[in-house]
Amino acid sequence: MGLGDKISNKAEDLKGKGKETAGTATGDEELRAEGKGDQASASIKDGVEKVKDAAKDIKDGLTK
Repeated sequence: MGLGDKISNKAEDLKGKGKETAGTATGDEELRAEGKGDQASASIKDGVEKVKDAAKDIKDGLTK
């Protein structure tokens, strides 16, 4: 996973946590749900990048 992807995913996760916290504090369920969605999206993107990295490692191992 590239450093830019890691930073982007972490930023999305932190933004989501902030939205969730703000939504909880203000009683805004829509904002809280949006924050949870942002966190889930970041987590999925991290998972996809890890699968890509693993596939690349396997490919590199087979071609050596």
